[in-house]
Amino acid sequence: MKLRYNVEDRPPFGKMVIFALQQLLAILAATIAVPAIVGNGMTASAAMFGAGAGTLIYFLFTKGKSPVFLGSSFAFINSMFAAFAGGVSMHLGFLGLIIGAILAGLVYVIIAIVVKFVGVDWINKLMPAVVVGPTVAIIGLSLAGNAVKDLQTADAGGSSYVAIICGLVTLAVVMLCSTYGKKMVSLIPFIIGIVAGYIVALLFTVIGIVAGLDALKVIDFAPFQALVADGINLGTFIVLPTDLSFLTAWKGFDQLTVEYILTLVAAYVPVAFVVFAEHIADHKNLSSIIDRDLLKDPGLSNTLLGDGIGSMVGALFGGCPNTTYGESVGCVAITRNASVATIVTAAIEVLIVSRIAPFIAFLDSIPACVMGGVCISLYGFIAVSGLKMLQKVDLNKNRNLFVASVILICGIGGFAISFGQVTITTVACALILGILTNTMLAKEKDENASEE
Repeated sequence: MKLRYNVEDRPPFGKMVIFALQQLLAILAATIAVPAIVGNGMTASAAMFGAGAGTLIYFLFTKGKSPVFLGSSFAFINSMFAAFAGGVSMHLGFLGLIIGAILAGLVYVIIAIVVKFVGVDWINKLMPAVVVGPTVAIIGLSLAGNAVKDLQTADAGGSSYVAIICGLVTLAVVMLCSTYGKKMVSLIPFIIGIVAGYIVALLFTVIGIVAGLDALKVIDFAPFQALVADGINLGTFIVLPTDLSFLTAWKGFDQLTVEYILTLVAAYVPVAFVVFAEHIADHKNLSSIIDRDLLKDPGLSNTLLGDGIGSMVGALFGGCPNTTYGESVGCVAITRNASVATIVTAAIEVLIVSRIAPFIAFLDSIPACVMGGVCISLYGFIAVSGLKMLQKVDLNKNRNLFVASVILICGIGGFAISFGQVTITTVACALILGILTNTMLAKEKDENASEE
């Protein structure tokens, strides 16, 4: 893939601000969904702040060589629930979120130290293209249901058919801008698509309100109404930093017990090993897009340290451990903008806008169907980039055929395993089974060396 902006390139400042906003919009829906699911006082603005801070930490450890944004990790949702289990106070729960993220981050740090001494060649042998390609495809395909569900959802309770129209308009504009757009237009297809979809949704909603037709109502204006519910004041414009995790967590230290810490160890540490597998798949996918091996430069040890310590910092501010986002990788692939400067600018923008109440309200008001239209293209590109890795693999050989088949079927089928509060995700299960299958059929290893 020929990049318009390479990793080291720095777009003109005005354009870079817009490119960064596009990255922000790409990761937004998933990042703010995690605190909404977990609840217990967690907020979208704090999660955004934590994601921005974690991304900046990742940038420092990866020496500005890996163009990806970090956002709230879905893999740790059950772990975060465990921090509040048993009726613990909100203060102790928030302290548990931070301790849990530190425990998960330490797993990454330990693995990074091991990798630093033994290198990454063993990973390339354990996970050749026939394993990584289908796994990356599963990362996109496993999210397909979320995209389609959002596409059919009108936040204000309108008809699913109206929601689909808005979502498909968004998708069509994204595709047209990316394919036929000139210069700037082709570099910001998601922003243009979201604006177009929002305008269509707004027209339907206004007509629905005026005509009294609930079926046409798409946009929920509740976020704006909440802003002015108590009148116009400072809180109408600025989100005060009282929602940041550490400001609540410090009051929970006197309630901390050994049993509670052990609960956090059991809830967070095993999941960290699962997310490690996804970390490798994400970086191999990004490597194929930018045509650089990120596992060697800046090195897997540095990406792990950036991800792990970035999660610690992210949880300190927002409560959520972070992870590299496939949506961000998809945005890089579609726009062909791999500029790390754009990612850093996006992180700074997130820190700023997470404190601007009207902007948060606007982001919250973007209908699910509009974001669903965007996500169809993002998740689709992730899936296709994984399948592209199989182009040089000989699928006429049984070993490769079985490996790819096991991963795709288990992944698409949604195979996952839970042990108490610990869940091995679909992607992780598919990857593990693929590795086991590839190892079990390794007698053809020498014959296929050129493919690996």
